[in-house]
Amino acid sequence: MNEVRVAAPLLRGKTVGVAAAAGLAAAMGVGRFVFTPLLPIMTASAEISAGDGALIATGNYAGYLVGALLLTRRPGLATRSLFLAWSLLLVASEAAMATTTAVWIQIALRFLAGAASAAIFIACATTVAQHRAEGASPGVAFAGVGAGIAGTGIYTLLAAPHLSWQGLWIGSAVLTAALLVPAVLLDIRPETRAADTAGTGGSPAARRSSRLLLGSYFAEGVGYIIVGTFLVAAVSGTGSASAGALVWMIVGLAAAVSTVAWHAVAGRIGTGPALVTALLVQAAGTAAAAVSDSVAIAVVAAVAFGGTFMAVVVLTLDAARRLGIAHAAAMLTAAYATGQVIGPLLVVPLVDTSYTSAFALAAPIIALSAVLARAAHPGPRVGPTPAAPRLVRPAHRCPGRTAGRRSECGP
Repeated sequence: MNEVRVAAPLLRGKTVGVAAAAGLAAAMGVGRFVFTPLLPIMTASAEISAGDGALIATGNYAGYLVGALLLTRRPGLATRSLFLAWSLLLVASEAAMATTTAVWIQIALRFLAGAASAAIFIACATTVAQHRAEGASPGVAFAGVGAGIAGTGIYTLLAAPHLSWQGLWIGSAVLTAALLVPAVLLDIRPETRAADTAGTGGSPAARRSSRLLLGSYFAEGVGYIIVGTFLVAAVSGTGSASAGALVWMIVGLAAAVSTVAWHAVAGRIGTGPALVTALLVQAAGTAAAAVSDSVAIAVVAAVAFGGTFMAVVVLTLDAARRLGIAHAAAMLTAAYATGQVIGPLLVVPLVDTSYTSAFALAAPIIALSAVLARAAHPGPRVGPTPAAPRLVRPAHRCPGRTAGRRSECGP
């Protein structure tokens, strides 16, 4: 069945990265992560416990996993018309959160939002990769996630004193819809195998590196999502709701600049070493949050977390592209999403009494991700190809030279 074409001009060049950034801000920054700053408000007003919040978050992450698996098995579903359908589903599921306090219904709604977020993420990431030769920047595109997170922090800080938790959900749906408008102009097509590494993905070494990279991304999914879900709630639990929103703003601002900054780092030391370094920084920040629940330490953790988690995404996708992993965005997103489903479930017994215990569990898991990433890149860094040494022919006398004659040595 032929796809129904959307009657709109398709974007090209650098504008692809900007439009994808808006789509990722909507799907990830707002659609997925607005729940983080809203959770302490719902806990106070809607009689939802921290354990309930973990289950609701898990519903979102399970939906994200299903969406990623669906696009992995059926990459042909990544079309512009279905992108519009996923976008409408995301907006509707956010608005519907305002209509109920039933935990299981909220889990179901967040499941739908997660599936839609995964589809939008994969579509935007794939489209940027397909247009890199035209100037589309992954760094600009993935900065949209951080900008969206910062936006939800600002939105919560300004709107929470005036709106109920229901009104905040409706407002987030409106914000998501507005951010998705530029993204509908993207030329969304199914993902294909990376062309620049054709033939390398089948070698034993490449297959081993691919498995290790998937394992690293899975472990990062388990660890990072614990921090991403409960960092604001941990700060708000100290008695300052505004501090929680401010910490979330810091996460978003750090994430917005991190993709470009770590891209520059990768250009100097290589993609693999940059990925390992980012994971170690994130693990250290998470360990700090496990030691103390003070606002000052939370700010440190926010900078370390926000400054690395999207960089890990970009660097991992770039590493997968170099390895020639087929349908890399969908495959990696599925591994990542599986970890995100497991993470909150691991800490359900902990968060009702201590968020620091949850962070203490997350830190070594993120460190394990760094170990696996290092194993996936065992060789020396891949940098600019050094100039070949200049070969200088030693001076010699031509034995065939005689007066008045030309020889095979030349004139």
